[in-house]
Amino acid sequence: MPDSIAVLPHAEWPYQQTLLRLALSLALGLLIGLERERRGKEAGLRTFGFVSLLGAMGGLLGDGFALMILALVGMLAVLLNVQTLRAGQGTELTTSAAMLVTCMAGVLCGLGHTISPAAVMVIATALLAWKERLAGFSTGLTEGEMRSALLLAILAIVIYPALPVGAVGPWKLIEPRAAWVTVILISGIGFVNYILWKVYGARGTELSGFLGGLVNSNFTVIELASRVKASNGAGTASAYRGILLATAAMVARNALLLLILAPLALLGSLAAFVLMGVASAAIVLWSFRRGPGRPEEATEIKLELPFSLPQALKYGLVFLVLHIVGGLTQREFGEVGFYFVSIVGGLMSSASAVAAAATLASQGSLSPAVAGTGAVLASFTSIAFSLSFVMRSGSPELVRRLTVAMACVALAGVVGLLAWGTVQPWVSRWIPQLEERVLR
Repeated sequence: MPDSIAVLPHAEWPYQQTLLRLALSLALGLLIGLERERRGKEAGLRTFGFVSLLGAMGGLLGDGFALMILALVGMLAVLLNVQTLRAGQGTELTTSAAMLVTCMAGVLCGLGHTISPAAVMVIATALLAWKERLAGFSTGLTEGEMRSALLLAILAIVIYPALPVGAVGPWKLIEPRAAWVTVILISGIGFVNYILWKVYGARGTELSGFLGGLVNSNFTVIELASRVKASNGAGTASAYRGILLATAAMVARNALLLLILAPLALLGSLAAFVLMGVASAAIVLWSFRRGPGRPEEATEIKLELPFSLPQALKYGLVFLVLHIVGGLTQREFGEVGFYFVSIVGGLMSSASAVAAAATLASQGSLSPAVAGTGAVLASFTSIAFSLSFVMRSGSPELVRRLTVAMACVALAGVVGLLAWGTVQPWVSRWIPQLEERVLR
């Protein structure tokens, strides 16, 4: 008889990693469960916590166990719907779908993923929490807005794959796919901002001005200035703040385009963009602190559709012209020629001018510092162009106040560019390392 007793095979999980994965899954389950509990649903905080932990354990045990647990959660969702139907409360399809999403997120946590399940659960919780607002938005969609969304999807999915790959033309200055991606990016940002404006734009002239500036700052300024003219100067204070916030939104949008298309180009212009945004916000806060005066009725801003074929062709044409002319002038006349093109391009579309500068920098035809400076100059031109619309408002007070305010915003941008020129020698030694990380 053997002295030793046979020990069954077993597996030991790394304690710290296992605990972290289970903790993440539990936190994500409780996040969405808290929203369901707040709405008084049958499946609430504890149920979603258990579902997420089950998914995490399935991911830790392997694919077979993960599929089995997913099937069990599906059966649980069926039982939940049967119970609510018997109680005469209707089906719980949204909660059932949320349970399945929570289980899959738990499985991802068990497999070692972190960012993807967290992003999924945050989005799922937002969809549940914004039920009324999303329902109101969808029922308020017009036929033109629906066609606009479908056209954006068709042009992004159908047209893009049909475009030739690589540079074309005698000078190899045009890359159709890259140009079309930029057009879709600008239009997509405008579409998302249009949705935000439509959902939240009725909460005051200032907020409407900021969200409208994200879509189209020039149209927003025109609308606010025309309202002041039509009302014989009424609402001047709100229009003043709304136009300044529209300018700040335009600056933020241009910085975002640089960040997406050419992150290194944003490095040289970041100080200018930040100071311009801070200056706009500070002036608006100072205006509020002086006293909003008597309550003023919110100004209704009417913007164009978020995306249309003529608008896409306009963005594409302006982008191509600025891309080609900017590249050629930079070759022939150096940085001064490119800066001139950026200034002129800001009159037509600051977004297209910034996108053209960023694309040239990403292709290596232009240094990131020059591209960033060109983007700031295009923003300056857009500010000056917007001020020309204000002068038609017929309100000397609004013209005077905005002239001084926008001059301060532009001066802040100039200070940012000069500050970058001062610190550039110290920062330039780190740029090669940043380029390697970006390329990776």
